[in-house]
Amino acid sequence: MKNQIKQIISLYNRIKPEIEKKLKIFSKKGELLDKKEILDELCFCILTPQSKAEICWGCIEKIRKNKLIEHGKYHDILNCLKSVRFYRTKAGRIIEAKKYIDELIDVLKSEKDPCEIRQWIVENIKGLGMKEATHFLRNIGKSGNLAILDRHILRKLQKLKIIKEVPASINKRKYIEIEKKMQNFAKKIKIPVSHLDFVFWYQETGRIFK
Repeated sequence: MKNQIKQIISLYNRIKPEIEKKLKIFSKKGELLDKKEILDELCFCILTPQSKAEICWGCIEKIRKNKLIEHGKYHDILNCLKSVRFYRTKAGRIIEAKKYIDELIDVLKSEKDPCEIRQWIVENIKGLGMKEATHFLRNIGKSGNLAILDRHILRKLQKLKIIKEVPASINKRKYIEIEKKMQNFAKKIKIPVSHLDFVFWYQETGRIFK
């Protein structure tokens, strides 16, 4: 485990400027709260479950190019999503989520606690659980110390013996329990949680994306 931690810290020191550059872009989105950008990130996170991030973002770019994100109908959006899993369900959830965009932006303006914002998102935006809501907040620079616990991250935590096993499913209580363990680990090795997520992804893919 010590060698794994050394590798993580070494890699982090090397790619830290790139991570900070990416997070600065995300934070700018959170400062401006432009409706189009917020909607893009929200819809992107609706698409991500069981689908590759690059493919999901490609779908968002296609929807945006065809000017469908704000006013597109279900079948118009559906035709742009066929490269992601469960595209029919996700197309419907995008249509539903658009109804909440103004209210979401109001919440982002008024609420400063990332946990409270995440809870509001989980309760109001269909298709966004704890993981996806955290991912969305990270992508607009408002996730604070919250963790994106996807299967990839969970496997990393298991290898590092931070968790005993990757759970088959995660309810809210379990999510927060594992999140705290990742937060404690990040604090121990002096890497912010939002940075550590990128380090784990870089170890797998060799690059930083979303």
